[in-house]
Amino acid sequence: MAVDTDPAGERPVVLENTSGKSDFVILCDHASNRIPPSLSDLGLPANALEAHIAWDPGALGVSKALSRMLDATLVYPTISRLVVDCNRRTDAPDLVPEISETTLIPGNAGLDDEARDRRIKLVHEPYHEMIDAVLEERSGQGRASMLVAIHSFTPVYKGVARPWEIGILSDSDRRLADPMLADLRRDAGLTVGDNEPYAPGDGVYFTLTRHGEARGLACAMVEIRNDEIADPEAEEAWARRLATTLQAAREAVVSKSV
Repeated sequence: MAVDTDPAGERPVVLENTSGKSDFVILCDHASNRIPPSLSDLGLPANALEAHIAWDPGALGVSKALSRMLDATLVYPTISRLVVDCNRRTDAPDLVPEISETTLIPGNAGLDDEARDRRIKLVHEPYHEMIDAVLEERSGQGRASMLVAIHSFTPVYKGVARPWEIGILSDSDRRLADPMLADLRRDAGLTVGDNEPYAPGDGVYFTLTRHGEARGLACAMVEIRNDEIADPEAEEAWARRLATTLQAAREAVVSKSV
């Protein structure tokens, strides 16, 4: 098992809090907007690389805070999803997007199979291999694992406003999602989406399908509207709220399994 790594070293994947005692393993598929220098910012201006098309703003801050609050292991890639999307199948048409929302990505236009494969080997493979290694080690130690992927979404997408402050995504395994939704909906001030603003049918559930559902592990994706986590204080506040929700959900899962 690799030891915790330093994101300042620009490794493609970071593993934090490997000795965390929690059942939860936190994943942040779209943590970074970093483009390797060899790709010349994919031909995009700086403002595009700060936008949601390049990453999930706020998601890593929430993930790190949750890792600390829950004492949970955290895994995330340090390269932008515009280079290669770690939360997509390797044969997905948007694995290396030529257009994201309405923005053309010049550096992704017309990639041949060799160039596409280099992108996959750069970060997609190492990321999923790291998750596999974490889960295999935990299983070998007889430890339970529950997977939670943290994402963020834009308040408006292609001109359509999104009313949810938070959404919980799940597929066939709803062991975590149902108690999470129930807990969050106790807050009358929140509009909570169930498989909104995305759902597994949109192709956005790859990481949890591969590592959670395929292993029979309880899993869920959290989508937070990014205007809700626009600064460190807001990230910390949402992490506290989610820590309470996740602890309640874990208790519900454990109680049903005994």
